[in-house]
Amino acid sequence: MQRALLYCHYLRSLANKSVPLSLENRKTICAVGAVRGVSMQTFPAQRSSFTRCLSLFFDKRSKLPYQYKRNIISTVLITVATLIAIGALHGQQITFIPNGVFFANPGGASETYSTTGGGIDQTGPFFQSLGTNGRSCGSCHQPSDGMSVSAAHVEQRFSLTQGQDPIFRTVDGSNCNHGIDVSTLPGRSAAYSLLRTRGLIRIAIAVPANADYRVVGVNNPYGCNESDVISMYRRPLPSTNLRFLSTVMFDGRESSPLMGTQKITYVLPPHNLDNLLFDLAHQSVDATINHAQGDGTRPTPAEQQQIVNFEMALFTAQTIGNYAGRLDAHGANGGPIALTTEPFFISINSSVHALLPQFEQPGGQFTPAIFNPFDAWASLPDTSPRAAVARGQAIFNSRPINITGVAGINDDLSAGGLVAGGVPSLTGTCGTCHDTPNVGNHSFPTPLDIGTGDPSPSNSSTNLGGLDLSYLPAITVCKLDLTTNPPTPTGNCKTTTDLGQALIDGRFDHVGKIKGPILRGLSARAPYFHNGSAQTLLDAVQFYEGRFGLVLTTQEESDLVAFLSVL
Repeated sequence: MQRALLYCHYLRSLANKSVPLSLENRKTICAVGAVRGVSMQTFPAQRSSFTRCLSLFFDKRSKLPYQYKRNIISTVLITVATLIAIGALHGQQITFIPNGVFFANPGGASETYSTTGGGIDQTGPFFQSLGTNGRSCGSCHQPSDGMSVSAAHVEQRFSLTQGQDPIFRTVDGSNCNHGIDVSTLPGRSAAYSLLRTRGLIRIAIAVPANADYRVVGVNNPYGCNESDVISMYRRPLPSTNLRFLSTVMFDGRESSPLMGTQKITYVLPPHNLDNLLFDLAHQSVDATINHAQGDGTRPTPAEQQQIVNFEMALFTAQTIGNYAGRLDAHGANGGPIALTTEPFFISINSSVHALLPQFEQPGGQFTPAIFNPFDAWASLPDTSPRAAVARGQAIFNSRPINITGVAGINDDLSAGGLVAGGVPSLTGTCGTCHDTPNVGNHSFPTPLDIGTGDPSPSNSSTNLGGLDLSYLPAITVCKLDLTTNPPTPTGNCKTTTDLGQALIDGRFDHVGKIKGPILRGLSARAPYFHNGSAQTLLDAVQFYEGRFGLVLTTQEESDLVAFLSVL
């Protein structure tokens, strides 16, 4: 801990060129980072102290070259995070993370802000083991990782604990739950390889009895080749910014009457959140049973309410950019606090309602300018890193994309598309699918299949945007002819790596459809897409280039990544 404080003071002395490095002068804790090792460790710090410290490095009066400033800040954040993680091995545990604590990540630092209690209380049921295998909600939803988990930090936890951390459990943390050996370190390393390298949890769901399709083949490289219960591999969604959700879980299973939950619909206050709150409480029970191997008695109704209240109070966003510095400076409105007052209702900015008013009602006044936190930086000199962020924001908001082959948009109305007979192409933008203002998910429950999990016809080891899928199973399903007795498979078949919504409602037309996630706090939780196929934000951008023919220059790619990294 003392070494981390010295690093902070060293930074201040470099920026000021006048402050001697000494133990007497290290009163300000200005660098805050955390990696969850055995337990969460962090330096609590007031926002003003941290911001004031980092401000020195972006002050025009500082004589340090910009690249040096960035390297120094990155080094101190990584160093502090590492020291803290190592400290976790000695049993040091913190039970409260006050608002204003920042967490280092590859893009700079993020913050999770709570509107209740002044910070994150780690003594509540969200962080308690309520099942039988030592896991809590916090095992996969950590403040240091934007309330999800990054693959890099999972790997670090594996190294620190030799694969004994509660996240490493064969119920769903291993690539398969049979035919594995976790008695040795090499065995655990192999068994948990997808969790370590891609941050993926295995989700096993039974094919609905009334499904209008049949699973005719499963080629799972890890041995889970069952065709009645399908193993899929998904990233844990962040348990923060939940007020903006239009559906719970990638496949919507926690917002579906078919699963005993409720569709999130437009309702006037004060009951506008009722369905969401019900779904989150239900999800807390399902997660404890399925992931923590609970018996269903916990969380109790009172604990469910505590968990939901805790989650609903959290807002997460990037606060410091590696290149841009403070994200609330020079007129910008980055960081999580602005999200606490961001207006939202179901369909608030529906891009679909703007085209077809009969859909996604009531709809709002659609604007393709989805994000505006960095508008003020557009007038800065072109060479400014902040100007790059503003340019990236403009690309996200306005660059035309020719949308083709997307189930849920281009397919026939009967299959969940927009119009009878389908629409071959639709000119949209990033905001067509990511339309919630300043948040980036879809403001109406609209599951889509954009091809992140679908093998390319020209190369089955990559998806439709050219990203590697070789580590995922290939699942082939065929639509049934329901006029025969018994129903028989037709030649209408599809191969994918994740059946998506079709495993919930049993509809062949819904194979591969999932929701798009909230885009805030991306830098804290790589890799990206539901299956972790985009290792970096640049990978994600290049997926859209390959999939939709989006043409970006190298500079435009860099600008768009700069923007996404500071959300």
